[in-house]
Amino acid sequence: MWASTYSKRLELALKIKGIPYEYVEEDLSNKSPLLLKYNPVHKIPVLVHNGKPIAESLIIIEYINETWKNEPRLLPDDPYKRAKVRFWASSFPGAFILPRTVRI
Repeated sequence: MWASTYSKRLELALKIKGIPYEYVEEDLSNKSPLLLKYNPVHKIPVLVHNGKPIAESLIIIEYINETWKNEPRLLPDDPYKRAKVRFWASSFPGAFILPRTVRI
């Protein structure tokens, strides 16, 4: 079984923060109406929080970090350190093999 590293990144962030979520598997060769509705570019992962979709794993992680302020923090408070984390995180792209949509 293959997995999207982007989705895994999001799954790990949700688990670290202790946020319960609903896992929805997607078949990108036959995109579901849910994925088409929630993501204008029809990619995964997608986080749906309070009925509002957020797309792209790094953007979702920033959203999680800003929305759930409990420890542990996913990104440093210091802007320079946060920029370094974003640089390294964006330097490791992954493949979309086993897609997911996550709903909170």
